[in-house]
Amino acid sequence: MRKVLCCLATLLFASLLTAQTAPKRPMTFDDMMAMKRLGETAVSPDGKWLIYAVTTMSLEQNKGTREVFIQAIADGTPKKFSILRPGDSGVQFSADGKRILFLSSRQGSQQIWTASFDTATGTASDEARLTSISTEADSALWAPDGNSIVFVSSVYPDCPAISAADAASGDKCNLDRDTAAATSKVKAQIWDHLLYRHWNRYMGEKRSHLFEVKVAGGAVRDLTPNDPHDVPPFSLGGDGGFAFSPDSKELAFTENLEEVPAISTNADIFTLDLTKADAKPVKISTAKGGDFSPAYSPDGKYIAWRSQERNGYESDQFRLMLYDRATKTAKNLLPKFENWVDEFAWGASSQQIAFTSAVHGETNVYLLGLESETAAQITRSGEFSGLHLLARPDHPGMIEKGGIGAIMATSMKIDHPTEVSIISIGDTYEHSSDQPGVKHWIDSPVSEFTHLNDALLAQLDLPKMQDFWFTAKDGTKLQGFVIPPPAFDASKKYPVKFLIHGGPQGAWGDAWSYRWNAELFAANGYVVVMVNPRGSTGYGQAVVDGVNGDWGGKPFTDLMIGLDEAEKKFPFIDKTRECALGASYGGYMANWILGHSDRFKCIVTHDGMFNPESAFGSTEELWFNSWEFKGRPWDYYGKPVDENPFEKWAPMRAAKNFKTPTLVIHGQLDYRLDVSEGFQLFTTLQLLKVPSKMLYFPDEGHWVLKPQNSQLWYKTVNAWVDQWTK
Repeated sequence: MRKVLCCLATLLFASLLTAQTAPKRPMTFDDMMAMKRLGETAVSPDGKWLIYAVTTMSLEQNKGTREVFIQAIADGTPKKFSILRPGDSGVQFSADGKRILFLSSRQGSQQIWTASFDTATGTASDEARLTSISTEADSALWAPDGNSIVFVSSVYPDCPAISAADAASGDKCNLDRDTAAATSKVKAQIWDHLLYRHWNRYMGEKRSHLFEVKVAGGAVRDLTPNDPHDVPPFSLGGDGGFAFSPDSKELAFTENLEEVPAISTNADIFTLDLTKADAKPVKISTAKGGDFSPAYSPDGKYIAWRSQERNGYESDQFRLMLYDRATKTAKNLLPKFENWVDEFAWGASSQQIAFTSAVHGETNVYLLGLESETAAQITRSGEFSGLHLLARPDHPGMIEKGGIGAIMATSMKIDHPTEVSIISIGDTYEHSSDQPGVKHWIDSPVSEFTHLNDALLAQLDLPKMQDFWFTAKDGTKLQGFVIPPPAFDASKKYPVKFLIHGGPQGAWGDAWSYRWNAELFAANGYVVVMVNPRGSTGYGQAVVDGVNGDWGGKPFTDLMIGLDEAEKKFPFIDKTRECALGASYGGYMANWILGHSDRFKCIVTHDGMFNPESAFGSTEELWFNSWEFKGRPWDYYGKPVDENPFEKWAPMRAAKNFKTPTLVIHGQLDYRLDVSEGFQLFTTLQLLKVPSKMLYFPDEGHWVLKPQNSQLWYKTVNAWVDQWTK
């Protein structure tokens, strides 16, 4: 039976690949850099116009250039939105659709600009700068009544608060402090608190505050005056973290008031009465974990947000909470749902919410009625985000009359970079029972709306990905994925690039990436194998939690069993020529494999943890290491190694077993996993005389983002793997 299954798998791959009629070529790094990258999107309130940003990368200039386009949703062709200049961003429509705002540095510093918008022609005119704050403006949000805009700016909390009555004193204080810091020959800093650096920068003395600016007259006031905390908190996802009530009289926002934010994820939702200059924020969330992404219902009765129960655990399940403003009570809208609510948007009737959630390697879109406690899934492949809900009177949808008829969203697949798509809500239900909390499936056609890279993609041989399932030692069902090389020949054997994802609470799946592009890894003659071990998202919270305190335990055996299963199921894999590659937690796991397995011909470890104890002392978000290693290093001093997670799961303790040729990669500006982790590993390998190289980036952080650095990264990684597997 196993041989039959192997043959069927091989034939399936062969049929998928030989079905392509036009001659195509493997993708190159230059091809990937030539692809236009979709950015932020905005849909006009009448549903007639889409505005979207596109970034074009230049290897020669070592940067990207952003341009903004507009397109009629009904039948238009894209055209440049001429009022915006390269680099302008943050386009947003006013609620009446007659004006837009955007962020521009065309006069030196980034400020908020506004312009008139003609809904008939899709053109804008009469642009004018609204703000002139010395600390610049970011993340602007237009009030529903169109009379004010809230934005974010980083200021010195001890400067006089900028107010409508006196904006000059505070702004001058901030300008003077910035000028003094820039011109001083002394660049030293003095700290008396934790979280003195974050991600890839040192925090300094400034903190992000929320500001309100009046559209008529430009009066500005600080809504969080003299606050020593960041409002909203730092977010890699770019979540704005604040929202207006429909009557524009109240603002909801996220803030973490913990004394030591480096050890707590307990961000809360606050509301602020905008009609009173002396109003104080009111906390409305009660969870001990993080609360994020507040959004008012269109009728103003409710506020929804994403919430976590456990403080200190950034990967706790994100639940969708509903707060009744009248009764001041909150409830979980999806008590049986096991995966995370990633983002959500309200339907116009206030009785329906659309949201996205990752499951089994896809990020799907779901619909939820407020009283149902179960969701309906409407997509099944790819990864969706950036939801814009379109009400269509001629197509009321399946959950409520006058509800969501279509959704405009960004979408991508592993063989297709991000585009804007339209999801047309289907007409018929099918019962679904494979996900707790999901009762129905609605077959909803998805059509691609933008076509940024069609011409280039048509030239490329981008093999299809196939998934497989396997059973872990304890009976847990887990998933993996395989991508064959271009010009696949089922009769041949191919070397393997075994990719290990980061997080550890992350997942491989049907998603495009520019930093770890699986299609590009396969392009030079490799089978790419990706396994989602314990800790992976999209398989229920129990699987996510399975990595906690067990970094080199179940996840390691899951990965090895998953690779074993791939070798059995796909006979074109040459298991004698395999290389393991991982970044972040994947880099940690690559380091762990280095001392606990000799099955690989080579290893690539990018920004990985080598010594958990030193990593604890040099990281910034201490809640992460404290949670994952069940405490702090000194909690375990004097205890046996098996009772000390910092030693039990330390790759460095197995250094005497290191034999596999290893490429070490690290960035100087990585403050999540300090560059010293890479230095320690490379030093150990060199002293042990294990074949090794180190690729060091003085100008990159946890991620390699600059085009020429990215080019060197791919070139070095591929050359290393080729050296040991070909």
